[in-house]
Amino acid sequence: MSTAKEILGTYLHVCDGGKTDAISVSDSFWEELAGGAYPQLDQGRLMSAFTFSEPWSTWERHPAGEELVMLLSGTATIVLEDSGQERAVQLSDPGSYVLVPQNVWHTARTTVPTTMLFLTPGAGTEHRPIGA
Repeated sequence: MSTAKEILGTYLHVCDGGKTDAISVSDSFWEELAGGAYPQLDQGRLMSAFTFSEPWSTWERHPAGEELVMLLSGTATIVLEDSGQERAVQLSDPGSYVLVPQNVWHTARTTVPTTMLFLTPGAGTEHRPIGA
């Protein structure tokens, strides 16, 4: 029997082949992920959501495919960097989204409490500090 879960505390691994696994999230999840603790997430997509209220401190990109970024509440600007050019996509209405193209560096900016949902191809994800 299924019961309701909360996407902010339990992420979903949407596996190739149609199966979906719940993943409990701790404060160290992203550090553990970067350290290779979840090799199964290299396949399929990771659905996650989190709340933030200031600009991200890093850029990221996903060589395994495009990423869905959807606004649930608040407002944010998604900045895409492609071929040295930046393009801003404003997300203001709940449900508005952007598909970040494969291998395109991106970051998010906001100054208000904002919750976003992400459907991410995890394999090979890279990060770099803002300004680098």
